[in-house]
Amino acid sequence: MRVIGTVGLAGSGKGEFAAVAERLDIPVVTMGDVIRAECRDRGLDPADHHGEIAQALREENGPAAVAERSLPLLEAALADHETVLVDGIRSDVEVETFQQRFDEAFTLVSIEAPFELRVERITERGRDNTDTDSGEQLRDRDERERGFGLDDAMAQADVTIDNTGTLAAFRARAEEILEQ
Repeated sequence: MRVIGTVGLAGSGKGEFAAVAERLDIPVVTMGDVIRAECRDRGLDPADHHGEIAQALREENGPAAVAERSLPLLEAALADHETVLVDGIRSDVEVETFQQRFDEAFTLVSIEAPFELRVERITERGRDNTDTDSGEQLRDRDERERGFGLDDAMAQADVTIDNTGTLAAFRARAEEILEQ
């Protein structure tokens, strides 16, 4: 059994890391999906209310709320697979939740890229409601996620990927980590 977690700011490459895992037939549990499902349960559009609901879940149920809701999904995937990826860890408390549950079987990967490159990536993917001219919404999102403890989570990483090179190089490094 092996659980690999990814942590990083928006646009750093966590989604691409997850795509590599999926190509290797490694199941991916995306913590953001837990939040998107909660948005829908509350009758809200995830594109507009994701951050608000992420914060509300943590305020209402404690800082480990999203990780705790992800545990049953991870355990279900581990029933049929040796390795599972948990995508989108946002806090040191979430890291601790996974470390406590999976102990030595848990590996944390921090994916990092500079702000301007992340703005460019987010603009290109067109998925988020980000101000493409100034990146102001991304700055706000970075601040909100850092408030969850993202920097502390990233500091606990077992492996750090500086994702400033080519996409091919990043994919190769992701494969190497996933196949270890």
